[in-house]
Amino acid sequence: MEELNSLFQGFAVAMTPFNILLMLVGVTLGVIIGVLPGLGGANGIAILLPLTFTMPPTSAIIMLSCIYWGALFGGAITSILFNIPGEPWSVATTFDGYPMARDGKAGEALTAAFTSSFIGAFFAIVMITFLAPLVAKFALQFGPPEFFAVYLLTFCSFVGMNKGSPFKVISAMMLGFALAAVGMDTVTGQLRLTFGSSELMRGFDFLIAVIGLFGIGEILQSMEEGLKFSGANAKIRSKIVFETWAKLPKYWATSIRSCLIGCWMGITPGGATPASFMSYGVAKRVSKNSNNFGKGEIEGVIAPETAAHAAGTAALLPMLSLGIPGSPTAAVLLGGLLIWGLQPGPLLFVEKPDFVWGLIASMYLGNLAGLFVVLTCVPLFASILRIPFSIIAPVIIVICAVGAYTVHNATFDVWLMLGFGVVGYIFKKLDYPMAPMVLALVLGDRAEDSFRQSMLLSQGDLSIFFSNILVGSITFLALLLLFWPVFGKVLGKFKKATV
Repeated sequence: MEELNSLFQGFAVAMTPFNILLMLVGVTLGVIIGVLPGLGGANGIAILLPLTFTMPPTSAIIMLSCIYWGALFGGAITSILFNIPGEPWSVATTFDGYPMARDGKAGEALTAAFTSSFIGAFFAIVMITFLAPLVAKFALQFGPPEFFAVYLLTFCSFVGMNKGSPFKVISAMMLGFALAAVGMDTVTGQLRLTFGSSELMRGFDFLIAVIGLFGIGEILQSMEEGLKFSGANAKIRSKIVFETWAKLPKYWATSIRSCLIGCWMGITPGGATPASFMSYGVAKRVSKNSNNFGKGEIEGVIAPETAAHAAGTAALLPMLSLGIPGSPTAAVLLGGLLIWGLQPGPLLFVEKPDFVWGLIASMYLGNLAGLFVVLTCVPLFASILRIPFSIIAPVIIVICAVGAYTVHNATFDVWLMLGFGVVGYIFKKLDYPMAPMVLALVLGDRAEDSFRQSMLLSQGDLSIFFSNILVGSITFLALLLLFWPVFGKVLGKFKKATV
């Protein structure tokens, strides 16, 4: 009851006309940021942070957090319409969202994505409201071994839950690990695989790779198929929102499972990107329509979007309660709190209750405002597919090039983007999955750092990954998922032999 009383006081703080206006402005700016490849929520908030220095801290954090919600929503738009992930966690959404758009179901895919995003974020906000002290203590137990176990679980779930060729999945993942190793070794400071090139010292940035693999690769394939979108003549109706809502309740199990995965990955913190991949992989394995995944299955949109938003929202919990940012965006918000003279941590709830509960209340309102803004624009977003490909393709290429250039302000990154575009095209022609490669490229260096730190702590003893109940259970679950296809075949043969 104490939490509810504090929350109602927070609503009184957040629901002033000025703060509500800031919510709408923040969500709109966030959607624009999410749509632009290469910018991202963290960069967008960092750019707009100086605008809030003259505001009261509560109003400032409300606006910045609403920019975050808008960026979370906006990342799905280009993923579904053009196969270009606006955000890293939107990659998994492209697998089924874009095929749905090409089949004339762009409005349905966008509605499902936005609604699932709202549900995932709402679930995480409720969790933040009632479980903050308990979760804060749990997050303190995570060190390098636990972080590596989480990353291992993500990789293994993608291999074990995939019903395609294990050889192709592992091959693509190994290529991603090799690309992630390029650049400066963060542990020893030595250069690896740079071949004397100063441009390769910073390695292959994930955003540049994704823009090339999905954006340019898709354009190359569309050019081969005749310079057109398959869904270009789709009829977009405003009532598509209500028709899609009528379909969503039957996927309640997928939504709940994705919420749990997302919250767990956000708190630990694993992050929204691995949460979306893991949720997609588990949904594909468990679903009765697993054969339709990758061809335009709505469940393949619901799972990653729900998990990504649950993780992205849950990442704010360790930032507020411990001062430990669970995501890049949370790190930027943490910097804002310090600038305003606020020290995140357990004492923040005691010393500045109006601020904390005002922020939590604004999460409810900002998430609701974000859903309202994007859903009212679904027909507008979906109608973009009616624009002739010969017009929209050059625009997409220019946006991709600008997005790649702005990551490091380097022309070399634009050429890298084009190179990754060719790789994406080849992968599609040879029917190799790009998701494992992207996943390894995103998390490969983090997993390596956690592994090497763990080895330094244990002096090379691998038993550190079974040294306590928490890390041991995660590692065991990862290995179980990795070898699950083998267990399935053995059990199948055993059942046939006993019949």
